[in-house]
Amino acid sequence: MDSIDKLLAQIKAEYDPAKPAPTPQQSKPDVISPFISTPSKSQSIIDNILAEVKADVEEQAAIEELQRQQEREQERIQQEKIKAQQLEVLQKKAKEWLKKLDPLSPEGLWFESFSDGYPSKLAAAIEYLQNN
Repeated sequence: MDSIDKLLAQIKAEYDPAKPAPTPQQSKPDVISPFISTPSKSQSIIDNILAEVKADVEEQAAIEELQRQQEREQERIQQEKIKAQQLEVLQKKAKEWLKKLDPLSPEGLWFESFSDGYPSKLAAAIEYLQNN
């Protein structure tokens, strides 16, 4: 562990502009010399790694956004199915109500004039039943 600390201190001293360069009396292992003599290569490697990490993060974010979009689409489809089922139930209820409605009763006469603004009596009955 002690030799690793020495190596790290030497590398730090090489790259730290605030500190003076090491004196020639200090011994440098041969293993470190390729990294010290080519700082642009090590910087290039670091830049490549950072670019890969950034690309991975961006890809993950894109995947998560796609999943959120798919979940929203599934929710929208589910809501449409529920609305369609509710409309179907309401249409059945409206058809039954229309069958039972006496056209000559006060309610039947009122409904006749009420339904004039709708494309069909069924649409008017659905609207009427939704609000009552």
